[in-house]
Amino acid sequence: MNTQQLYEQWLANATEDSDLVKELESIKNDENAIYDRFYRELEFGTAGLRGVLGAGTNRMNIYVIRYATQGLANYLKKNYKNPSVAIAGDSRIKSDVFTKEAARVLAGNGIKVYIARELQPTPVVSFCVRELKCQAGIMVTASHNPAKYNGYKCYGSDGCQMTDDNANAVYSEIQSIDIFKDIQLVDFEDGLASGMIEYIDDSVYDSYIANVKKQSVNAGACENSGLKVVYTPLNGAGNVLVRRVLAEIGIDDVTVVKEQEMPDGNFTTCPYPNPEIQEALQLGLDLCKKTGADLLLATDPDSDRVGIAVKLADGSYRLMTGNETGIMLTNYILSCRKAMNNLPENPFVVKTIVTTELIQKICDKYGCELRNVLTGFKYIGEQILRLEEKGEENRYIFGFEESYGYLAGTYVRDKDAVVASMLICEMAAYYRKQGKSLDEVITQLYKEFGYYKNKTVSFEFEGASGLDRMNGIMSGLRENTSISEIAGRKIEVINDYKLSTKTDKATNTVETINLPKSNVIAYMFNDGCSITVRPSGTEPKIKLYITGVGKDEAQATAVVEELITAGKTLMGV
Repeated sequence: MNTQQLYEQWLANATEDSDLVKELESIKNDENAIYDRFYRELEFGTAGLRGVLGAGTNRMNIYVIRYATQGLANYLKKNYKNPSVAIAGDSRIKSDVFTKEAARVLAGNGIKVYIARELQPTPVVSFCVRELKCQAGIMVTASHNPAKYNGYKCYGSDGCQMTDDNANAVYSEIQSIDIFKDIQLVDFEDGLASGMIEYIDDSVYDSYIANVKKQSVNAGACENSGLKVVYTPLNGAGNVLVRRVLAEIGIDDVTVVKEQEMPDGNFTTCPYPNPEIQEALQLGLDLCKKTGADLLLATDPDSDRVGIAVKLADGSYRLMTGNETGIMLTNYILSCRKAMNNLPENPFVVKTIVTTELIQKICDKYGCELRNVLTGFKYIGEQILRLEEKGEENRYIFGFEESYGYLAGTYVRDKDAVVASMLICEMAAYYRKQGKSLDEVITQLYKEFGYYKNKTVSFEFEGASGLDRMNGIMSGLRENTSISEIAGRKIEVINDYKLSTKTDKATNTVETINLPKSNVIAYMFNDGCSITVRPSGTEPKIKLYITGVGKDEAQATAVVEELITAGKTLMGV
């Protein structure tokens, strides 16, 4: 069907949600609005679904949720006997509705559902899948996207986000059904009454917190530390469990940003509820100045990522990048465990290909292997799974990505802001007792290993034309095979993760990259600097990941600015 026919089909059949009915009626004479909503389907991939709320196949709504869930149900019934699924959602608009719609469809297909009674962090779903021995998990969230978005993230039986093969199998099932005619569902209350839908018991969350606390490196470090913390859940799902774990480890001076404490999918105080962005943290920073807090913690709406700011000697506050927090945590865990002689044999740390290379130097110092994986925490989860299959999961020490996602321990298979918040506070308290601030800690690490300045710059490309533009930019980069320098810097290596090629420009030789294919191109220079170009998998953006290396911050910053300008020219934006 063409877009007009799809629109008319939805006008006739999408009648259960009054918001969608009004929207469809309002665009009746607007060809562009109809086209934008129906020119494609939101594609189910390893990150599940994510899109703008609204009517149509290119939007998030109850019909798209049912459609995806019916496909998942068909997949589960073909591959498992008596499968079950864990479901939760965060504070986003319609997350509560979408979780119940997914439960209705699964129960309608004879699949047992364990559903959270209240909003929960994303890592809790990963935990529940394993704890309750489910074959899949669903988290309704759009993570840190603006309020107009929502999403649907799927987990496999191992607690990891679905692999490419499984996601493709589910997508194939989705494509074989009619979005309105082939959906099997029951009334939610009837599902509860029959036992096909069951609320997750509080004991599961107790077990989750107990596993988080097991990741402590210096148990008791927070007690009587005097550490003062300001915390903001950014109107999301972290409020209960983050505050609970901090209280249980002895952080008794926690002030919460009131305007951002309670669930609110409109995110009225921060249009981009992203701990990477200073605007989202501004209310927290203001409260830090009023209270004299040592540390600001900010978790994103689904509480899988955390950003921090630390107090400086002059009373001002420094926002730490995701890389800097990861650098400090990696060094803290490895140095303390080495000193306590409880590092396992052949330990390893995992990071993504766009995350700081400074980690290699820290790992070398402590005799720890560093593994690089593609962007996306599922690839870190896969590394843990491979160890578990060999009975060697204790070798995993820490994993992180530059976008503020961290995981210590193997109890979940996704990034977890609850455990990260605990470890950040523990680390701050540990160094505080030594008379050091976290600002002093990162400064010392830069002095020891060199100043690595990392910056991510995003370029938005909205709508159908935006997707074409993004594809054109990436194709143009791949066609420019003769490039040998950028901004006067000689290119040493070009890594094309879509073609799985590593091209050495000095010798003009090509090696194979043994990682899954991904639409990413990295330009590595002979001085340790780099430019990596990567379209986002969840937003209409292309991201430039810039690394500048210098003898100090000023020099590294100057290099970064130079490479940003060069990167824009390279992409033609």
